[in-house]
Amino acid sequence: MTHPVTDRATGAPAHYKLRYPGSWWYLDLDPSTRDASIRRRIEHQAKGVPQLSRERLDSLIRDTRRTAREAYARGALQAAGMVRFPGGNAMLSATSIVLRMPVPEDQSADLAEVLFGAGMQAGGPQSSGYPPREVDLLELPDVGPVGRIASIEDIDYKGTPVRTALLHTLFPIPDRREYLLISSSTPNVDLKDQFFEVFDAIAGTLRFVKVEDVEVKNKGMAVPAAQSRQSTDENGK
Repeated sequence: MTHPVTDRATGAPAHYKLRYPGSWWYLDLDPSTRDASIRRRIEHQAKGVPQLSRERLDSLIRDTRRTAREAYARGALQAAGMVRFPGGNAMLSATSIVLRMPVPEDQSADLAEVLFGAGMQAGGPQSSGYPPREVDLLELPDVGPVGRIASIEDIDYKGTPVRTALLHTLFPIPDRREYLLISSSTPNVDLKDQFFEVFDAIAGTLRFVKVEDVEVKNKGMAVPAAQSRQSTDENGK
């Protein structure tokens, strides 16, 4: 499935493709359906886990709804997540959000400069005791140069800091003064290296698609490029 990028200049890609592991699902961003959709999905995932407390489950549902609300408010193109219950009251969870980042006309669109600025802004000042943010320029096969920012931050949630591992990947949109940002996170900081491998693998599947390629595949039924929101149901279909 392809997702629209933005209104485009001549020669710029109109869509992108991104794959998630089979255990992940798309977060419903539609305000009219997301709360019920997220509850159904998480309660389905929790079936067969009798040791999981109702309080813990309700907290997860609230947190996931908050993530979906914030993603929608930020204009996210799509969002996805996963949750697993390995035993007892333990829980593994992660989310990944795709955002569009236009570069202001008075600023450089050079990847290195955009990456430096994003690295300075990501999450604001870090709490003491956390390792410094890792900011890197990488070359991805079939994609080209991208920016990568990895960090551990205290994310404010209703006045309470939540220790979170974050990985941001910046993709220059060809022939545009814009970037796609894949922003992935997990509260399971002790497993950040394993989660970062998954986040990197997700980012590595991104491909830009020209509108003529979509038209050929769909026999003229390409999604309009002006459409910007995720248009999938709760199962990502």
